[in-house]
Formats: sequence, structure tokens, C-alpha cells
Amino acid sequence: MRKLISFLSCIFLAGIMHAQVTIIDSIYSGGMYRNYRMYIPTAYDGSEAVPLLFNLHGYSSDNFGQALYANFNPIADTAGFITVLPNGTFDAFGLRYWNCFVAPGIGVDDVQFLSDLIDSVAAEYNIDLNRVYSTGMSNGGFMSYTLACELSERIAAIASVAGTIDKDRLSYCNAQHNVPVLHFHGTADPTVPYGDNLAFFSVDSVINYWVAHNHTDATPVFTEVPDIVTTDGSTAEHYVYGNGWTDSRVELYKIIGGEHTWPGTAITFLGITNQDVNACKEIWRFLSQYRLDELSSVDPLTDNDLVQINPNPADQFLVINSKFSINGVEIINMNGQIIKQFNPAGATQVNIPLSELAQGLYLIKISTGDTYITQRFIKQ
Repeated sequence: MRKLISFLSCIFLAGIMHAQVTIIDSIYSGGMYRNYRMYIPTAYDGSEAVPLLFNLHGYSSDNFGQALYANFNPIADTAGFITVLPNGTFDAFGLRYWNCFVAPGIGVDDVQFLSDLIDSVAAEYNIDLNRVYSTGMSNGGFMSYTLACELSERIAAIASVAGTIDKDRLSYCNAQHNVPVLHFHGTADPTVPYGDNLAFFSVDSVINYWVAHNHTDATPVFTEVPDIVTTDGSTAEHYVYGNGWTDSRVELYKIIGGEHTWPGTAITFLGITNQDVNACKEIWRFLSQYRLDELSSVDPLTDNDLVQINPNPADQFLVINSKFSINGVEIINMNGQIIKQFNPAGATQVNIPLSELAQGLYLIKISTGDTYITQRFIKQ
């Protein structure tokens, strides 16, 4: 039975209910019942299709805690979108989590669950399926990136707060369109470090990946956010990588001195929390610009039209075949460092030796005249 947790106003007009309601419900997915919270804004009456925003909790938290910590309800009431806060399942320690740290097919399939949840909500509410977005804190930020990679046919854009991408999971990333990405991260985060570590890619590596994927400008527009609240122990920097294909962008809010926290939240005892930026407002400002049908439009010259690389994954050699003359090749690691350069002098087929490369994920930037094509490959 569906339970109404809060019922603030209810007016019946011509048989349509206008309500400001939080709902707790569940669906059956992957052989189990999965529960979620959902916020229906005041103005919703079903007459027009509205956006849907996933708001995903962090590790060991739950959807109730996330609803308090990252409260989108006031924004939803104004902007008219539905917010869905699902619960992850329990791990071996009895703590809720999103399963996005191992290869797909191992353990609970949270990608399928969230896809099923889109279907369930859309069957009952008038959802604009071109405006489905995801955001989340920490593990929920990791899961939002997983959706960008593995459910891009349904997710238009994502925002991550204090979550990056697991090194084992990125090799399965296969986003089918340019995915606009907004990222918030504290430089003093002790839980998910800003820099590189054994398990997760650094924030800069993740930004570099999506900059290449979206074909944005390589150099961002930098803005120092005004230090309005001087007592919060942190400042903020804003980086915007614009001019991506289909107008997609990548944005980073780098919180100098910030810890593993949600900027702008009223709950500040979890660590140094920046108050110069309201993450909820910035997330909706960013996500609401994008539509899946516009991002998925076919560019007349796609990467595969111009250049193909094989095999992928590769071991000793990578073969590049191009319809145009190749003027230069750069291999870039996930820290954004150029580690090898080649000058094919106008060839249309180039063999790139890989024996000196360590195993892992790399970007390869190929220059064909005035065009730069960036693809990713795995060195076995």
C-alpha cells in the first residue's frame, strides 16, 4: 500500500488532485522489493509532462537521510519536477549502498532497478522521459556516473557530489551520447580523496574523461566564487568546460578546504561544508538545461565516421584507421598527462605500439586536419 508521509495541501479541481506530497512505495525488481521515496510538487496536476530527478544517498545512509541532507523540495515546488529517492540494498556489513564498484553482472543490478523505477513512476505520473536526471552524494555520486555510462539511453545529464568513478567500473563505460556532467568535490575530502588513489580515479581524471567524451573546450572558463560566508572554513572555484557537441558542458565546483560534504546544506556537522555555493540550486540550474532527444541527435561527423581504433582492449598494438590524413596522435592517461606522441605525417592507417604502457584505461587524441577526435581504449 502506498503511504502518504506528508500531506500539506490538497485541492480537487475537475477530478485532478493538486498536492504537495511525499510518498513511500516499492517496486519489484531483480527478484526483490526495492523501496523509494518520491516528492510530488505543489503545482503538479498531471496536465503537463514534468522532469524526474533521482537523488541518491551515500554509503551507509538512506533515502530519508538524503532527503534531509540534500533537500530539493523547495526547488521542485518552484520548478515543477518530481524527485525520486530510492534506497540501495544492504552490503555484508548491513549498510545500504549502490553496487557500482564491481563489474556489471556481479551482485545486485542497481542500473536495472533504476531503469525499472523510471518505468514505474512514468506509468503513474506524467513524466517527460527526455528530462530524467540523476544526482547523488558520495556513493550516490558514483552511481550517478554509472548511470551516465550504462543507462545513457534514459539519463540526460548527471551531477555528482563527493563521488568519482571506480577504476574497475570505468572500463565498462559506454555512454551513447554526450552526457553533461556537474561535479562538486572538496580538496580536503578524507573519504573520497580529490586526488588519485588505488580504488578511485581522481576528480581531475574524471573531469578529463568527460571533457574528452563531450568534445568540450580543453581549457575551462575559471571563476572564483565570492567568499560570502567567511566562517565556513572553505572557498569555492568554478570551472566551466564549454562548447561541447550538442551544447553539452562539463562543470566543476572545486571546494578549497571542503571535506566530504554537500555544499549549501543546513546539516554541517559532518565536516567542513562550504556555504558560498548551494549545490541543490546549482544542480538544478545545470541539469534542467538538457534534454535527452537533443543530446542524442546524430552529429553529421561522429567519431566512428572519421576514425576507428582496433582492437579495443589492446595488448601490443593499436591500429588507427581514418578517412582523412592523420597529422598527430597523443596518448593521455587518466590524470590528463600526455605520455606518448606520434607524428604519422599524413597517413590514414597508423600502428601505435603499446608494449611500454601499463595496464589501464587511456584516452587517445587523434588530429585529422582541423578536427580532433578523442576516444578511449584499454591496455590489457
